[in-house]
Amino acid sequence: MGIGQFFKSIVEGGKVDVGSRYEILREAVSGTMSNFHMARDRKTGDIVGLKVLDKAKTDALEGRFKGLKKPTEGEIATSFNHPRIVKTFSHGITTNNEQFLVMEFLDGPGLNSLLIGRSKLLDGNRLTLARQAAEAIEAVHAAGYIHRDICPRNFVCSKDASSLTLIDFGLTLPATKEFMQPGNRTGTPNYMSPEVVRRRQTDPRLDIFSFGVSVYELFAFDLPWQRGDTGQAAMTHGMSSPPPLRKYYPKINPTLEAAIHKCMEAEPEKRFPSISQFLKAISRLRHEDAPAAS
Repeated sequence: MGIGQFFKSIVEGGKVDVGSRYEILREAVSGTMSNFHMARDRKTGDIVGLKVLDKAKTDALEGRFKGLKKPTEGEIATSFNHPRIVKTFSHGITTNNEQFLVMEFLDGPGLNSLLIGRSKLLDGNRLTLARQAAEAIEAVHAAGYIHRDICPRNFVCSKDASSLTLIDFGLTLPATKEFMQPGNRTGTPNYMSPEVVRRRQTDPRLDIFSFGVSVYELFAFDLPWQRGDTGQAAMTHGMSSPPPLRKYYPKINPTLEAAIHKCMEAEPEKRFPSISQFLKAISRLRHEDAPAAS
């Protein structure tokens, strides 16, 4: 029996006492709506990531979609099978009536940590990381979902920063009409698209905007606007064009710069119609820097 099948078998048909089943090896990392632990499965000895959702916050979020048969985070996360998306083995309910997920443990820094530290590990890896992030979002969209919280915090890098993995589907919704109605302002404020901030109709292009902001920051070590942790601060998004990325990263390839800026267009109609089109636009690039003058 494979690890995924094993985990599935132990949670079906009952609640799980995760405190007894898993040995916590590392203090919890508190997210907006959950706690994440590095843990050891006492039965198998495997090192896993154990995510336990805050019941009150999860119930409040899911209450917005009453009667719409919203899939749970666990149902969404276990549906993906892509090398750039974290592998989630199983999900269930704890004896405290909290949702939990068991996933692969990614032993590497968050992209946000590398950006805050202006890490030299990113040098020469930025184009690869941007491409891999887009591929992860492409897989989410192809599966019929909108991630809704694309930001550097939700990408975990390898130790040498040569690759990354998309995580956290706590705000993810199906890309269907009933889940894309105006009014759902969820996400990380610094990366929110104008239509989300202004509570307008949404579609998968909101992820493209957030991706554009994240990749801009990957090159600039700064956001295209003033930082803020509230929806009010995010109201400025799209009110003026971001400074040219070459202002912060002068040697950037012009094709890549133009593609990143297109992702951040205030009007969704002016962005790439799909993240696949971004990938197509940069498909011929082999280096993030402009070719040397001959």
